Amino acid sequence: MKNVTLVLGASINPDRYSNIVIKRLLEKEIQIAAIGITKGTVSGVVIETEMKDYKNIETVSLYLNPKRQKLYYDYIINLNPSRVIFNPGTENKELVKLLQANNIEHEIACTLVLLSTNQY
Repeated sequence: MKNVTLVLGASINPDRYSNIVIKRLLEKEIQIAAIGITKGTVSGVVIETEMKDYKNIETVSLYLNPKRQKLYYDYIINLNPSRVIFNPGTENKELVKLLQANNIEHEIACTLVLLSTNQY
Protein backbone atom coordinates (compact mmCIF):
# COMPACT_ATOMS: atom_id res chain seq x y z
CA MET A 1 0.00 0.00 0.00
CA LYS A 2 1.32 3.43 -0.90
CA ASN A 3 1.34 5.71 2.09
CA VAL A 4 4.60 7.67 2.16
CA THR A 5 5.16 11.30 1.21
CA LEU A 6 8.49 12.14 -0.40
CA VAL A 7 9.64 15.69 0.34
CA LEU A 8 11.84 16.43 -2.66
CA GLY A 9 14.04 19.44 -2.00
CA ALA A 10 14.11 18.89 1.77
CA SER A 11 16.26 21.23 3.84
CA ILE A 12 17.86 21.08 7.27
CA ASN A 13 17.31 24.85 7.54
CA PRO A 14 14.40 25.36 9.98
CA ASP A 15 13.32 28.51 8.11
CA ARG A 16 12.66 26.64 4.85
CA TYR A 17 9.12 25.49 4.03
CA SER A 18 10.33 21.99 3.19
CA ASN A 19 11.67 21.70 6.75
CA ILE A 20 8.42 22.98 8.23
CA VAL A 21 6.34 20.59 6.11
CA ILE A 22 8.33 17.61 7.39
CA LYS A 23 7.39 18.59 10.94
CA ARG A 24 3.72 19.08 10.01
CA LEU A 25 3.58 15.73 8.21
CA LEU A 26 4.98 14.09 11.35
CA GLU A 27 2.32 15.82 13.46
CA LYS A 28 -0.31 14.26 11.18
CA GLU A 29 1.46 10.88 11.53
CA ILE A 30 2.20 10.69 7.81
CA GLN A 31 5.23 8.62 6.87
CA ILE A 32 7.98 10.62 5.22
CA ALA A 33 10.97 10.13 2.97
CA ALA A 34 13.16 13.15 2.23
CA ILE A 35 15.74 14.02 -0.39
CA GLY A 36 17.76 17.22 -0.40
CA ILE A 37 21.11 18.71 -1.30
CA THR A 38 22.52 18.40 2.23
CA LYS A 39 22.30 15.21 4.25
CA GLY A 40 20.95 15.63 7.77
CA THR A 41 17.90 15.05 9.91
CA VAL A 42 14.73 16.97 10.69
CA SER A 43 12.82 15.75 13.74
CA GLY A 44 14.30 12.29 13.23
CA VAL A 45 13.59 12.16 9.48
CA VAL A 46 16.78 11.49 7.54
CA ILE A 47 17.33 13.70 4.52
CA GLU A 48 19.05 11.64 1.87
CA THR A 49 21.13 13.13 -0.94
CA GLU A 50 20.74 10.22 -3.36
CA MET A 51 17.71 9.14 -5.37
CA LYS A 52 16.63 6.07 -3.41
CA ASP A 53 14.50 3.39 -5.05
CA TYR A 54 11.41 3.83 -2.87
CA LYS A 55 8.52 1.47 -3.63
CA ASN A 56 5.73 3.03 -1.58
CA ILE A 57 5.60 6.73 -2.42
CA GLU A 58 2.04 8.02 -2.62
CA THR A 59 2.79 11.75 -2.82
CA VAL A 60 5.80 13.74 -3.96
CA SER A 61 5.81 17.22 -2.44
CA LEU A 62 8.14 19.39 -4.55
CA TYR A 63 10.38 22.08 -3.11
CA LEU A 64 12.71 22.46 -6.10
CA ASN A 65 12.55 25.19 -8.70
CA PRO A 66 11.74 24.00 -12.25
CA LYS A 67 15.38 24.17 -13.38
CA ARG A 68 16.49 21.81 -10.57
CA GLN A 69 13.54 19.49 -11.19
CA LYS A 70 14.88 18.38 -14.59
CA LEU A 71 17.40 16.08 -12.90
CA TYR A 72 14.50 14.31 -11.17
CA TYR A 73 11.98 13.89 -14.02
CA ASP A 74 12.71 10.21 -14.67
CA TYR A 75 13.12 9.53 -10.97
CA ILE A 76 9.69 10.94 -10.13
CA ILE A 77 8.02 9.05 -12.99
CA ASN A 78 9.72 5.79 -11.98
CA LEU A 79 8.55 6.19 -8.37
CA ASN A 80 5.01 6.06 -9.82
CA PRO A 81 3.41 8.19 -7.08
CA SER A 82 -0.32 8.75 -6.97
CA ARG A 83 0.23 12.51 -7.10
CA VAL A 84 2.82 15.27 -7.22
CA ILE A 85 2.24 18.53 -5.37
CA PHE A 86 3.81 21.62 -6.93
CA ASN A 87 4.32 23.98 -4.01
CA PRO A 88 4.51 27.74 -4.69
CA GLY A 89 7.46 28.53 -6.94
CA THR A 90 7.79 24.98 -8.25
CA GLU A 91 5.15 25.10 -11.00
CA ASN A 92 6.49 23.42 -14.15
CA LYS A 93 4.46 22.84 -17.34
CA GLU A 94 7.07 20.48 -18.77
CA LEU A 95 6.90 18.15 -15.75
CA VAL A 96 3.10 18.39 -15.67
CA LYS A 97 2.98 17.07 -19.26
CA LEU A 98 5.25 14.16 -18.31
CA LEU A 99 3.08 13.35 -15.31
CA GLN A 100 -0.07 13.44 -17.41
CA ALA A 101 1.52 11.16 -20.02
CA ASN A 102 2.22 8.68 -17.20
CA ASN A 103 -1.21 8.95 -15.55
CA ILE A 104 0.17 10.61 -12.41
CA GLU A 105 -2.05 13.25 -10.85
CA HIS A 106 -0.68 16.64 -9.97
CA GLU A 107 -1.78 19.56 -7.84
CA ILE A 108 -0.57 23.12 -7.86
CA ALA A 109 -1.04 23.77 -4.17
CA CYS A 110 0.74 24.33 -0.89
CA THR A 111 1.32 21.21 1.16
CA LEU A 112 1.23 23.28 4.37
CA VAL A 113 -2.17 24.71 3.48
CA LEU A 114 -3.52 21.29 2.48
CA LEU A 115 -2.38 19.90 5.83
CA SER A 116 -3.78 22.79 7.88
CA THR A 117 -7.18 22.57 6.18
CA ASN A 118 -7.36 18.75 6.38
CA GLN A 119 -7.35 18.43 2.57
CA TYR A 120 -4.16 16.40 2.44
